[in-house]
Amino acid sequence: MLLGVVAYGLWGLFPLYFHLLDGISPVEIVANRVVWSLVFLVILTTATRSWARTLLAARSGRNVGLLGLAAAFLALNWGVYVWAVVTDQVLEASLGYFINPLVSVAMGVVLLRERLRTGQWVAVAVAIAAVGVLTISYGRPPWISIVLAISFGIYGLLKKQVGIGSVESLTIETAVLAPVALVVMAWFAIQGTSGIATGGVRTGILLALLGLVTALPLLAFGGAATRIPLSTLGLLQYMTPVLQFLLGVVVFGEVMTTSRWIGFLLVWISLVIMSIDGLRHSRSRTTALEVIEPD
Repeated sequence: MLLGVVAYGLWGLFPLYFHLLDGISPVEIVANRVVWSLVFLVILTTATRSWARTLLAARSGRNVGLLGLAAAFLALNWGVYVWAVVTDQVLEASLGYFINPLVSVAMGVVLLRERLRTGQWVAVAVAIAAVGVLTISYGRPPWISIVLAISFGIYGLLKKQVGIGSVESLTIETAVLAPVALVVMAWFAIQGTSGIATGGVRTGILLALLGLVTALPLLAFGGAATRIPLSTLGLLQYMTPVLQFLLGVVVFGEVMTTSRWIGFLLVWISLVIMSIDGLRHSRSRTTALEVIEPD
């Protein structure tokens, strides 16, 4: 439970860190995040003697192909998220992570042909109404939220198809992205606008620490996912958007109009419906197993 709180808590506090890099291009931030994450993961893999598992997973063309595609969606997610934070749109970013579970449910229907229960249908319907209200409020669809939710949902789906350890898969993903990231960093350096070169020691340290900042919550999440029930983990995940929402309103002073409050409220109602439905379904399955299994 503590590992889960650490993971989702750190993710929820990310806007504070990225605001320290205000003035640095989001593209350069993502490139540094990829490169320094790979450096950290190489050190971690060496320290834990996990190279054999990582190289074995990398021998599969299917694994590398799926993880490469997953890495592209992860980079898109990171880029849009960082851009949202540095342009003071933390509230819309938090909405993306609120609706991410709902998008995952919708993807299960569309891509995996899963059947929804009544409670899930109601939750999805309320969420669609929320998006409609927020579209009217913003004067446009909340595309930041939608892109964040869909890209992370597809990323999770692709990772599930591969089914290897979190450290090994993340190492392969970042290794696939690293050449492109290095080219991006070199381009900024040639242009004379590199954050590491022009931002001073403080900015350089913050960019270099992106690897550690990125990997720590992922490792904590991996530890939590193997130790506590998925239903508990599913409820903990709302810590991240709640913290982001509070930061947007309280710390960064973003405006919440009445219509936006209504839209967010509908999203929260949808999530409550889906959570209650999920808990009831989980308990009914457990009860059924207890009846079927012999003493």
